[in-house]
Amino acid sequence: MTEKQKLVVIGNGMAGARFVEETVAMGGRDLYDITVIGEERCGNYNRILLSSVLSGSHAPDDIFINPLDWYEENGVALHAGVRVIGVDRKGKMAYGQGGVLIPYDKLVIATGSSAFVPPMDGLYDEDGSYKAGAFVFRTLEDCTEIIEYAGDTKRAAVIGGGLLGLEAAKGLMNRGLQVDVIHLTGWLMETQLDPMSGQFLQQSLEELGVTFHLEKLTTAVMGDEKVTGLQFKDGNTLDCDMVVVSAGVRPNVDLARMAGLHVRRGILVNDSMACRNDQDIYAIGECAEHRSQVYGLVAPLWEQARVLAERLTGHDEDALYAGSRISTKLKVMGVELAVAGDKDPLEADDEVVTYVEPNRNVYKKVIVREGKVKGAILLGDGLAIPRVLQAFDRQEPLPDNRSELLFPLVDILGPAVKVEDLPDEAQICDCNGVTKGRIVVAVRSGNRDVKSVCAATRAGSGCGSCTAQVQALVDLEGENVAADAGDLDRYVPGIALTKPELTGAIKAMKLRSAAAVLEALSEGAADAQAEAGLEFLLREIWGETEEYERDTLIEESSVFATVTTWPSGDARAVSVAVGASQGYR
Repeated sequence: MTEKQKLVVIGNGMAGARFVEETVAMGGRDLYDITVIGEERCGNYNRILLSSVLSGSHAPDDIFINPLDWYEENGVALHAGVRVIGVDRKGKMAYGQGGVLIPYDKLVIATGSSAFVPPMDGLYDEDGSYKAGAFVFRTLEDCTEIIEYAGDTKRAAVIGGGLLGLEAAKGLMNRGLQVDVIHLTGWLMETQLDPMSGQFLQQSLEELGVTFHLEKLTTAVMGDEKVTGLQFKDGNTLDCDMVVVSAGVRPNVDLARMAGLHVRRGILVNDSMACRNDQDIYAIGECAEHRSQVYGLVAPLWEQARVLAERLTGHDEDALYAGSRISTKLKVMGVELAVAGDKDPLEADDEVVTYVEPNRNVYKKVIVREGKVKGAILLGDGLAIPRVLQAFDRQEPLPDNRSELLFPLVDILGPAVKVEDLPDEAQICDCNGVTKGRIVVAVRSGNRDVKSVCAATRAGSGCGSCTAQVQALVDLEGENVAADAGDLDRYVPGIALTKPELTGAIKAMKLRSAAAVLEALSEGAADAQAEAGLEFLLREIWGETEEYERDTLIEESSVFATVTTWPSGDARAVSVAVGASQGYR
């Protein structure tokens, strides 16, 4: 047998750990001895849910994706709590604190990003640590420390009015604190929003009890032994018991720069995710810069991880990452918001369609170019969001009456789609690419609640915006299962085998595609639900199969789809991102 190569991953965050998951699923352990080096002492967790931990709606243990025992169970060596301080490219060696030396044949850098802390006096103690009551909001440890300190305080200040800062403010409010948000620019979330939508968002959040201080530059943290207030450049001050700095992030590229890799804002990579000046070193996630874009959203990070895993395992040696086009639907402190593409017109012929309702803080804006949606901001009215994002995602031609797009009562793209009417190929979870069919199969396999379905499929483990649809499918399919109890022993319709029996037959017959399984074992014609279920099972058994052509059904994806790869021959642009430096959504 050929001796295994050494595959080393620096970074155990959402991108690095996802890459390891994909590599293991594709049979990578047969090719590599896999080692992960993570600076945090714990396993891999869902960083998107930190705000839920801060607010108290999730316990810390609830957000772990891969706890420490996962690595041992899957044959992956993990050095937790180790910071890598150098890479010797000539000798192919990674150096960690504490004398850790790890040789590599292939190295993946997934160091993510760190909180940006603007310069201000009085933030640090004499030993260089943050003053008592001063925090950044970036890791699970940060979150735990904030929660512990907040229990004895009444008033908190958050520096930063981007998405992460607003989520920190929400968490602190939920714990009973009075919260002030200090922001440098004239409106909130300026990377994603224009001035008017930022103003409406501010008004909505003020109604919830947040106090905002815009166009304020914090110059000093007051207090000798602990935080007692903030001082601003204009001379004004603000009393507070604690301060949380959430003023954006910066890619962690110092390690790569010291190793002599090409770095601009991030580590420069090509479409194979390889570093430009070292083809045995790769970079993925928030530390990577691809085609001048650094992504801070989870969907492109995981797509990068998948492409790299396909290449390194030989599953698809020609796999390429072409960039991501993102539409984002989220809630900011309970206020519904969706952003996509350009927030302002870029070309002389761009059309701008807007609807403003100040009384309800409703703002709708769509950028139309060449008859198609090229950007949108939708605030305070969730009913219009699915239609607009569908038009943006699919690049469908719009009717001449553009304003019809903003009002769901007008049927321009077909009637509103319910989950029961979606095809099995429709994507429910954008972050993890989970289809309706996979969720249905998970329910029919015995997962009868949202938590177990999400554990089986990964749906809902990203931003969480798909949870309501997952719940609807669980409820719907649960009723179907109860009404069709005679088929409970079958893993998929049309094949009279339980899951263990079907798994054994697939392995014995070496069947590697849904079509091959149906041809060999089906009692009748092919069934879309059966195909979706078989693809899910085949991935469990073999990893992604060569015969299964991903993304061929992208044109039929759900209205919330995140497009990262177009079908072959489609010439549309795929490199637009929203809010790439504003957190993880």
